Amino acid sequence: MIQLAFYGKGGIGKSTTVSNIAAALAERGLRVVQIGCDPKADSTMNLCHGQKIPTVMDMCRKVNDAFDLEDVVVQSASGVYCAETGGPLPGVGCAGRGVITALEKLTEKGLYEKLAPDVVLYDVLGDVVCGGFAMPMRKKYAQSVYILTSGEAMPIYAAANIAMAVDHFKARHYARLGGFILNRRQNADETQRVEQLAQDFHSTIVGILADSEMVRAADNAHRIVLETAADSEMAAAYRHLAETIYARETGGAPC
Repeated sequence: MIQLAFYGKGGIGKSTTVSNIAAALAERGLRVVQIGCDPKADSTMNLCHGQKIPTVMDMCRKVNDAFDLEDVVVQSASGVYCAETGGPLPGVGCAGRGVITALEKLTEKGLYEKLAPDVVLYDVLGDVVCGGFAMPMRKKYAQSVYILTSGEAMPIYAAANIAMAVDHFKARHYARLGGFILNRRQNADETQRVEQLAQDFHSTIVGILADSEMVRAADNAHRIVLETAADSEMAAAYRHLAETIYARETGGAPC
């Protein structure tokens, strides 16, 4: 089982990218789980065509432990199994702690044994890298971390903070830095800026995604590009990125 965590500043297109990667891997016949680790609980919304699925934290508040895995995991039309950790009520509690609690609860409910996934993708809030949001980086959950960024100052700043957190965990044999994904925003010198960021952390850019109106249109329709424009260059770019990441994690094995 391959477990990968995706981080990046809010609004960078992380959930859109992860959802299309998940669908591309499922399209290849792999059993894929996507877990949204953000209190907004919107990571899997496009996979689920606008449906907000019950979050683990919501179920814990409503019925304590009296729920089954099937109550918080939904299989999308593209075949991806979707789950959302959720978070505390606004102004109450710690969102990072909610992520920890939810991931532990999914483990208790047998997500990994019952679904027996080939690939698990964690879509994690990247503006803050506190202990809770760093949870998927730990060895128990993710083997590698991939960081999305554009060439703008704030996304690069957030990406550097995330990379530093991964580097900090290196001595504890937690997740390694898999690489950076450049999501273009049509800014001057953005490729060079992200290349420099990758070099600073002895890493590489594993994929470059175009700034595409096709992606925005799919997002507005609560769909993924692999559904709305399956034969497009953008869909091909997501498939190529999925295959690149899978090959890096399996030592070159095809999907």
